[in-house]
Amino acid sequence: MTDYPNTQLLIDGEWRAARSGKTIPVLNPATGAEIGTVAHASTVDLDAALAAVEKGFAVWKDTSAFERAKIMRKAAELLRERADAIAPIMTLEQGKPLAQAKMETLGAADTIDWFAEEARRTYGQIIPARAPGVIQMTLKLPVGPVAAFTPWNFPINQVVRKLSAALATGCSIIVKAPEETPASPAALIRCFVDAGVPAGVVNLVYGIPAEVSEYLIPHPTIRKISFTGSTPIGKMLAGLAGQHMKRATMELGGHAPVIVTADADIAKAVELMATHKFRNAGQVCVSPTRFLIEDAAFEHFTEGFTAAAKALKVGAGMDADTEMGPLANDRRIPALEALVNDAVDHGGKLLTGGRRIGNTGWFFEPTVLADVPTEARIMNEEPFGPVAVINRFSHLDDAIVEANRLPFGLAAYAFTGSGATATRLGNEVEAGMLSINHLGLALPELPFGGIRDSGYGTEGGSEAVDAYLETKLVTRLG
Repeated sequence: MTDYPNTQLLIDGEWRAARSGKTIPVLNPATGAEIGTVAHASTVDLDAALAAVEKGFAVWKDTSAFERAKIMRKAAELLRERADAIAPIMTLEQGKPLAQAKMETLGAADTIDWFAEEARRTYGQIIPARAPGVIQMTLKLPVGPVAAFTPWNFPINQVVRKLSAALATGCSIIVKAPEETPASPAALIRCFVDAGVPAGVVNLVYGIPAEVSEYLIPHPTIRKISFTGSTPIGKMLAGLAGQHMKRATMELGGHAPVIVTADADIAKAVELMATHKFRNAGQVCVSPTRFLIEDAAFEHFTEGFTAAAKALKVGAGMDADTEMGPLANDRRIPALEALVNDAVDHGGKLLTGGRRIGNTGWFFEPTVLADVPTEARIMNEEPFGPVAVINRFSHLDDAIVEANRLPFGLAAYAFTGSGATATRLGNEVEAGMLSINHLGLALPELPFGGIRDSGYGTEGGSEAVDAYLETKLVTRLG
């Protein structure tokens, strides 16, 4: 049995308890039982973290990109070496199957490696001058200390993108990680500490989310924020950042459409989308939720997808044969039940699932709804759980209109046998990311972000480092 560690704060290179001694309980979502605690930071701790991150920035910004990359690659290797120990900790606190937890951990190491290489490619420019003897150049300089706010659904993945981009560009950082899942991000950050990141460059705090964000964001030490979470909270934090002229990257909620035309490989679409939908119990910002199936393929797709949902093995993530674990917290069960009941009340068909499983832990049945009218809440609100809605369309125009109807624009998916249709969807579906005929999102080298109410900025690809850099013009004569 894996021992679950109590989690401390990391401030100025020291792992320590909160000055008040206050802690927050951590619960196992498979049992509902307390398994440990996490230190609860107060303003005294946040002030210490702010002083540390300012001191760390003075050191790290003058550390060469070559040296920064070496330390980051060392952290990635430590993370790989420790993946077998870290994955069970993530499963205990978050609930996802052990194989998915290990995959997330190993994937984070790849992300660190990729950003380590980008650290050496933050090029400026020499701009041709109009007058002889004039040199015009731009420099790419780190924006300054960063405050990052991350959610519980991917405890390591969501931290590592922000952390790696900040460190690659010479920024220091305070990570406010999730209280529900504190130990796995702490294990990630320990890899950076053990790899030789100087004290104060990386700091880790936990506490009441609103209190921490409302204290850190306006503080003059912080020059940039990065947030992953819900759209309503993201809008509030973006507004707060804007009041203080702080740069912000926002990766917010989605409600991903999936368009499947009759000439697509339906069996492949079913296989890929069923796996993707129920990964992490559907608690994924890019999870497919609104399935739009052309009439001629509707029965074939719906029968196959429903059968796949029914066949899923739901259980504790530590069990070897588990394919879907529990929801991460008890708040999700009544929220999903309300969405399902509302869909049925509006005339939707419940094909499978829709209920809590058992009385221990926070398990919910893989759920499939069909023929749900757009007036139902689930057609307008992100379910963030193992619930899929399958509706039909007769004309591609109608599918595109529905895909674009909501204000969200994070991820979208499509399956088609027509190159012309694929091109049209690429041009007309309003999303920051569109994957056609395969699952191709979330690789370190690819952009990852949304448009409209799903946020702005990217946390992947070469563009991801731009938000952490200032462009400075230097022009001189002689």
